[in-house]
Amino acid sequence: MSDTASLITAWQSRFDDVLETRLELTTSAPELLRQAMHYAALSGGKRMRPLLVYGAGRALGLAPQDLDGIAAAIEIIHAYSLIHDDLPAMDDDDLRRGRPTCHKAFDEATAILAGDALQALAFEILSEDRVLAKHPERQVAIINRVARACGANGMAGGQVLDLSAVGLDLTLEQLQTMHRLKTGALIAISATAPALLAGAAPEILQRLDRYGQCVGLAFQIHDDILDVTGNSQTIGKSTQKDAAQDKPTFPSLLGLDNSRKQAQRLRDDAVAEIRQFTGNCDCLEWLAGYAIARDS
Repeated sequence: MSDTASLITAWQSRFDDVLETRLELTTSAPELLRQAMHYAALSGGKRMRPLLVYGAGRALGLAPQDLDGIAAAIEIIHAYSLIHDDLPAMDDDDLRRGRPTCHKAFDEATAILAGDALQALAFEILSEDRVLAKHPERQVAIINRVARACGANGMAGGQVLDLSAVGLDLTLEQLQTMHRLKTGALIAISATAPALLAGAAPEILQRLDRYGQCVGLAFQIHDDILDVTGNSQTIGKSTQKDAAQDKPTFPSLLGLDNSRKQAQRLRDDAVAEIRQFTGNCDCLEWLAGYAIARDS
């Protein structure tokens, strides 16, 4: 294993403890709700978004412990989004990360409330983080950007477009717009939030934003490919669902080979955005490659 891959693995292991600690804020919550929140947030996963937070921080000279609040908040938002995404009114999935989805393990009402509570917890973490509190203006900027990334002009808006697109033939531009919002917005803020904390120059912020957008879109294209080529045991969720639900995807529009080429171009574009940084960008480059090479 390379030094970079070893560092990524160490970050993943460390982050599990970070996330569990942040979830201790829910100890006084009703037990059923607390269990559902923990079930969804601590169910494993790639931790792509926290890794991007730490990778961008490394490139900017920030220590991981200074970024734990940001990383935890963004991953908790991601966990909430998966709960709601799996609901019968949305994608109606029974399996997530190799386990029953939250509404199957508990019930629909509890799952909805767990998602709501997780989103609120994310902003509680950001507003109370001691490192962020040292720079109030930067703290507010991060909270604002994270809110935008998961709201109507980001993830939630992208989900509406996704649900509305069932049975339609979208153009490539429309498909890209949908996934830049649904998947890319939260991935992009994972890369840019450390720059906001560091008070980085606007050019650095813009480059990390473009990097995150490229990685986010490449990540989604690869997800679409895995839905066609993967198996549910490896991926940990149902496959072939996009075609069964008549949802527009990159493989259905471009074909598998061209989808792979598109993902590779986006990876290359992402890496090009950070090549001029003076900091250590090895982890960011590794993560851009991982986004389109993973098997789950």
